Amino acid sequence: MTVRVGVIGAGMIGQDHIRRLTEVVTGATVTAVTDIDTTRATEVATRIGATAPPTGADLVASPDVDAVLVTSWGPTHAEHVLNAIAAGKPVFCEKPLATTAEDCLRIVEAERAHGRRLVQVGFMRRFDPGYRQMKEVITTGGIGTPLIVHCAHRNPTVPDAYTSAMAAQDTAVHEIDVLRWLLDDEITSAQVITPRATGKRFAHLKDPQIMYFDTARGVRIDLEVFVNCQYGYDIQCEAVGEDGLVRLPDPAAVGVRTAGRHGTAVLQDWKARFAEAFDTEFREWIHTIAAGAEPTGPSAWDGYAATVITDAAVRSLETDGTVVTVDMKPRPAFYRGTEGTTATTA
Repeated sequence: MTVRVGVIGAGMIGQDHIRRLTEVVTGATVTAVTDIDTTRATEVATRIGATAPPTGADLVASPDVDAVLVTSWGPTHAEHVLNAIAAGKPVFCEKPLATTAEDCLRIVEAERAHGRRLVQVGFMRRFDPGYRQMKEVITTGGIGTPLIVHCAHRNPTVPDAYTSAMAAQDTAVHEIDVLRWLLDDEITSAQVITPRATGKRFAHLKDPQIMYFDTARGVRIDLEVFVNCQYGYDIQCEAVGEDGLVRLPDPAAVGVRTAGRHGTAVLQDWKARFAEAFDTEFREWIHTIAAGAEPTGPSAWDGYAATVITDAAVRSLETDGTVVTVDMKPRPAFYRGTEGTTATTA
C-alpha cells in the first residue's frame, strides 16, 4: 500500500521531510499540508499536488490522510498528537513530543487508552549507522558492563534567539534520548556546570555548558554542549566499559594532502551529519504503517522521559549547578518491550 501522509507544519524541517517522503522514501505520498502561514502551506501543497486544509484538526480528520507528521511549533505538538490518537491514526512528532511533562503524560495516557502504539517521536540518532553499531557492541557485551560515557555536542554558531535553557531542551535532548537507548538504562539526576564562557557567544548565553547525568545502574555521563565552537558541527560519544570502550565514528570523509598538511573536512550542520539517519527513520516508519504494525522507534514514553530530564537540567542550570533528581513516573507496562528503556514498570 501507499501510505498517505498529512504534514502539519511547513517550515524548514517540515519541507525537508516532505522532500524526503516524496523523493527518497518509497511507499509514501504527501496528500495534505497545513501551516499557521496559510500562504506557505498552499504554496508547498500546490508544488506536490496535495491539498491544504485550513487547520491541523481538519488535516487529521481528512479521509485522504492515513498518517500524520507533526513538524509545527513545539507548543502545538500536544494538540495535534492527541487529535491523531483520537482519530486512531499513526503520528510521527518531531521533538519535543510536548513542551511540558504534563502534556507528555496526557499523550501517554491517551495512547494507553487507545490500546495500541500510534506515536513515534523524531529522535533520529537511533537510526544513525554509527550509533546503531555502538548499540550492538554494548548490548552484546562487547565492552563489558558500561561505566562511563563521554559526549560532546558542538555547533559552529547559534542565532541570537537561542537561549541558555535551549542547550538542554533543543541540543542535549538528542544525547539524552540516545544514551537512554544505548545503555538501556534510565537517567536519575542531572547537573549543569558553566565553565569560562566563550567570547564568541551572545552576551545573554551561557556557553559552553558541561552536563552530568547519573543513571539508575550507576553509569556516569558527561556531556559538553558548546554551540559556538566556530569550526563545525561535531558530535562525539564514547562509552567506557569494564572490558573496553566503543567510540562513535566520525562521518566518512576524504583526506586531502596539500601545502604540507593532511586534513579532512568538518561538517557544518546537523542536516548533513544525520541525513542518512533521517532517511532511515522515515523508511522504517512508513514500512511499519504499511505492514499494519506498531512503530518501533522512540515512543511517547521516550518523549516524556526526555522532557522530564531536560527540565531537571534546566533547573540545575538556573540554580548554579545544583544536582537535580529526575522526577519521572514509573514506566507503564504498556511501553515494556518498545525501543525505550527498561525502567521500572507499573
